[in-house]
Amino acid sequence: MAGARICLGQIGAPHGVRGEVRLHSFTADPTAIASYGPLETEDGRVFKIESLRPAKHALVARLSGVADRDAAERLANTKLYVPRERLPEPAEADEFYHADLIGLRAVDCAGRECGTVVAVHNFGAGDLIELRPADGAQTELLPFDSVTVPEVNLRTGTIVVNPSPLAGEGGEAKPARVRDPARKRPLTRTAAGSRRHRSTHSRKGRG
Repeated sequence: MAGARICLGQIGAPHGVRGEVRLHSFTADPTAIASYGPLETEDGRVFKIESLRPAKHALVARLSGVADRDAAERLANTKLYVPRERLPEPAEADEFYHADLIGLRAVDCAGRECGTVVAVHNFGAGDLIELRPADGAQTELLPFDSVTVPEVNLRTGTIVVNPSPLAGEGGEAKPARVRDPARKRPLTRTAAGSRRHRSTHSRKGRG
């Protein structure tokens, strides 16, 4: 997806007084975050990882241009991205980058418009896509598995969705509704190839 960016990590608290920071990596191999080249912030700043070492529950990184603790403190909670085109294509047919899924149009098996994918989540029980209905109503969560989402076509920008397994009588879909999207937070981190949701990769379940 041209112009898309992938979040590979997030800066945590300062580490020591010389500008190092704790770095939470969202890549399958946490240290691989250093292999993707310069990392960008949401506001366009660019940082290079000059050194990286493991620490308890995170990595410790030295970033270009960050020379003291005060500068490191100002970066706390900053997310770091790379352009989508810098990442390799998923290894298997049922693996997708979340950035590629977001924005896809959802249609049912008869081709009727159902809505648009606005996010991908995992709260511990499997991948979910967040769908905004075509009428602009409240967003809905659907399982991202081969039963509910039998087809993903990145070329045409569409996914096919079946009625949710939470459907009521008569087959009318009644998926879980997101009451407060602003407070929703994924609970897991990136691991390419995992069957569980991670922040950059998702793999369709078998249903």
